[in-house]
Amino acid sequence: MARNDLIGGALWEEYSQEVQRRMDNPANMGEITQEEAGENRLVIADFGAESCGDAVRLYWLIDPKDERIIRSRFKSFGCGTAIASSDMMAELCMGKTVDEAVRITNIDVEKALRDTPDIPAVPGQKMHCSVMAYDVIKKAASIYKNVDMESFEEEFILCECARVTQETIQEVIRLNRLSTLEEIIHYTKAGAFCKSCVRPGGHEAKDLYLADLLATLLEEREAQERSRKIIEAKGDGSFESMGLVQKIKSVESILEEYIRPTLKADGGDVELVDIKEVDEVFEVLIKYRGECMSCSMNTTTTLAGIEDMLRFKLKAPLKVIVV
Repeated sequence: MARNDLIGGALWEEYSQEVQRRMDNPANMGEITQEEAGENRLVIADFGAESCGDAVRLYWLIDPKDERIIRSRFKSFGCGTAIASSDMMAELCMGKTVDEAVRITNIDVEKALRDTPDIPAVPGQKMHCSVMAYDVIKKAASIYKNVDMESFEEEFILCECARVTQETIQEVIRLNRLSTLEEIIHYTKAGAFCKSCVRPGGHEAKDLYLADLLATLLEEREAQERSRKIIEAKGDGSFESMGLVQKIKSVESILEEYIRPTLKADGGDVELVDIKEVDEVFEVLIKYRGECMSCSMNTTTTLAGIEDMLRFKLKAPLKVIVV
């Protein structure tokens, strides 16, 4: 199928190179048969997304000794973005235990498809495709453990129709600086159907509405903007010109928004210990917490990701050191 058949030609530039590559050549598409499974456990899960009509089938080959997923494949009925998201989802599952895999979120899938940390991998109207990947993982885990999918819901589902969590909506609003309900619906599909979650007055009462969430985040953004203006009034606004307290607040803000959600999803966390200036380079001293303390990637991939994000956001010479 030609690219312009998968998505409109004018939209093509809004897709990351990683998404484009997986659209054309998904590495994990296929099936796993019972004959291939041997003594391992084969799990086959189907999930359809009401938000777009797409569907995906996920295959897991699980070693019963340690419940580790030794092979993961998928079949997808849907658009190119659904194929790319499902391909990345299957890849992220491999090598993890079932309990670890069920912590993979749609945000993890979308972020893994990005070329650069701060630029979304797909245009707003396709952000919902990764939600289907998130749900089919929970479906597979529920089949394996013989429990209901709802037992894996650790986050609050704000939009039941599109199965979008409050955390997902918050991150999309912050990342894309959304400011209207229409933009939220366009980007996430939350509120696009029965509309009960948009504001009070729908056919079903909610504890939290999109309008409430947006108002809270807009207030947060305005407060950050006021702080930024105060900083600029005191200096040139650069990281180098900040005092130590403001440097710590700036680093903490980035860790909280961009780093901790991913680490916490895997049971880990990071603590900012100190910031020191050594030979015109700012050394950011951190400690890992939880699962991150024993993770084999805490001094390689994870550390590099934290350092790259801080450098990118703060535009300053930084070195992250684990203490």
